[in-house]
Amino acid sequence: MATNSLQGQHALVTGAGQGIGEAVARQLLAQGARVTVLGRRSEPLQKLVDAFPGQCQQVLADVAQEAEVVVAFAQAVAAFGAIQILVNNAGQAQSAPFMKTDAQLWSQMLAVNLTGTMLCMQQVLPAMQAAGYGRIVNVASTAGLTGYAYVSAYVAAKHGVVGLTRALALEVASRGITVNAVCPGYTETDLVKTSLDRVVAKTGRSPEQALAEFVRNNPQGRLVQPQEVADAVVWLCGKGAGAMTGQAIAVAGGEVM
Repeated sequence: MATNSLQGQHALVTGAGQGIGEAVARQLLAQGARVTVLGRRSEPLQKLVDAFPGQCQQVLADVAQEAEVVVAFAQAVAAFGAIQILVNNAGQAQSAPFMKTDAQLWSQMLAVNLTGTMLCMQQVLPAMQAAGYGRIVNVASTAGLTGYAYVSAYVAAKHGVVGLTRALALEVASRGITVNAVCPGYTETDLVKTSLDRVVAKTGRSPEQALAEFVRNNPQGRLVQPQEVADAVVWLCGKGAGAMTGQAIAVAGGEVM
């Protein structure tokens, strides 16, 4: 994408305090967009606001809480105007064998990863439909395209995100709005680091052995980098991706889904 290709557009990125969300926000800002970064904690968001004064603002919300989402989006629009680009990146991953997956863990995975995505999309769609233009990108996971053992609730939620993406894309296809999903493989983020640490603690494997297990299905033999995911997300946000909708794009080093 050309520099400043998103000039004048307002983008909102959830879960923007670190990892993929931060990389996406920085890339959108580099393309000239005004960016609202949304998260549960102010401190990690503020570093982006400080780095891009006047171009970046923060709002606070737990995406699983509808009342908080409504207030946060209203604040974002009041300051920067209608939202043309929404990137749903906020998410959580917890692991447990299926028979140890209780209703609380199940509900939490669906609430943050799936319901949060739905709530945020509902906030931006009316204005996008009125304008006849919009870009929605949902950061799912390769877990939305295939199964992984011991994360059944997370897999179910991310499959739900991919299905929701495809369904909504059809509803709004004739209205100038695209809805796509980007599905990263294991990516070098704090989320994956926490998962690696958990594997080491539970199994007694070395960090190197745990990492090798994580990347064994990636033909490139490595973790995906957040910037690589951000590049795919931001391309889908541009006008040049106008014919791309209802797609779930794996950014996974060639892993076969």
